[in-house]
Amino acid sequence: MKIAAAAYPLDWFDDWSGYEAKLSRWVADAAGQGAEVLVFPEYGAMELASLGGHAVAADQEGCLHEVARHKVAADALHVRLAAAHGVFILGASGPVFDPAVHPARPVNRATLYGPGGILGHQDKAMMTRWEREDWDIAPGRDVKVFETAPGRIGVSICYDSEFPLLARSLAEAGAEILLVPSATETLAGFTRVRVGAMARALENQLIAVHAPVVGAAPWCAGMEANTGRASIYGPPDRGFPPEGILAEGAPGAPGWVIAEVSLQAVRDVRADGGVLNLRHWPEQAGPAGNVIIVSGD
Repeated sequence: MKIAAAAYPLDWFDDWSGYEAKLSRWVADAAGQGAEVLVFPEYGAMELASLGGHAVAADQEGCLHEVARHKVAADALHVRLAAAHGVFILGASGPVFDPAVHPARPVNRATLYGPGGILGHQDKAMMTRWEREDWDIAPGRDVKVFETAPGRIGVSICYDSEFPLLARSLAEAGAEILLVPSATETLAGFTRVRVGAMARALENQLIAVHAPVVGAAPWCAGMEANTGRASIYGPPDRGFPPEGILAEGAPGAPGWVIAEVSLQAVRDVRADGGVLNLRHWPEQAGPAGNVIIVSGD
């Protein structure tokens, strides 16, 4: 099957029809190239802040509420597009005020859509310093594996990909594809997520799909600068490229990066790879539990 990772720029919209037209073009483009799974980035939904006008979009708190206000309409649009094209879409994440998670603050939520409707959502678990100290985003409470026709899918949103136990729990629950939507201001931030996603692909012997926001959006609080390149990774082992990169775009270049992936190759490398990282993971516990301090002058 083919998987598409978006390098997605944020655009200004004067009305909802502009957003609907943009998303419809993007989905049609990927589906037209044969992609079955489409991955949009973290905080890609923040472009909806433009619908509140310049003052709202530039306000640190106001933009969160404006984007959250459009969640129901965005869900309906994604459902319609997924059904029309017969694809699975991880929608761009954004703030959602869910009192079941936190009474007052939003979570950073990515929703997964299929041809039959909404499959569920994943809330970001680990907050960056900006999310903790400036935006005050609430952390999610769990991680999920989605059983879909293309395969078992897990989601690690941006900073989550830098914490191996989150992805490990997904792999142990059967995930073979890890979607990694991201939004990073600097090259250093992007590199941390890139290295994290590649490491998760290596140690869990799975496909990792990295979809970032790219380009400048000086009108949107918190999203003024965005650095990244879309990529799709696998374990650097039998049946995969030796560098572990199945496909990647140019830095900062908007558009889709598409790779044909084989879940049979994932299963084969887990069963009989040159290394067996997934299987050997528990063996770390022995040496790691016996740390010896050796002093020397």
